[in-house]
Amino acid sequence: MFRVIVVASLFSLLLACQPADDTVSAAEAAQQFPDPEYLNPNPRAPYSEGVRYGGLIFLAGKTGGQGESGVQPETRRALEAIEDALGRFGSSMDRVVKCTVYLVDMAEWGAMNEVYREFFPDNKPARTAIGISLGGDTRVEIECIAAA
Repeated sequence: MFRVIVVASLFSLLLACQPADDTVSAAEAAQQFPDPEYLNPNPRAPYSEGVRYGGLIFLAGKTGGQGESGVQPETRRALEAIEDALGRFGSSMDRVVKCTVYLVDMAEWGAMNEVYREFFPDNKPARTAIGISLGGDTRVEIECIAAA
């Protein structure tokens, strides 16, 4: 009996939260939410470098790649790769609205931040930093969402 009351209550709550006029034609929905455009898909990889959806570009994570190891040089190379990709897709660093930073060691957050600030001197995108095992020698990976 208790389950029935809970389910009925949740159903009532969901109905109450619906917009007053939720009728949208298929044509209107297609205009509001166009099909995603896959940007420079790598035919060898099971993902795209970026996806443009509406007015946003979602970039796949970038790492520091080859070169000097350490969180600061890797952060610089990752952000340079993001800057390059955004330029190819018709956007730029000043249009980034959200970043997610994956760090092997959260103790390196301050060192990563020193380089990160150089790439975002004026705009301050929303950001999440997560400690994670990236595998290999990689210290940092960064993904972002930017306005197209």
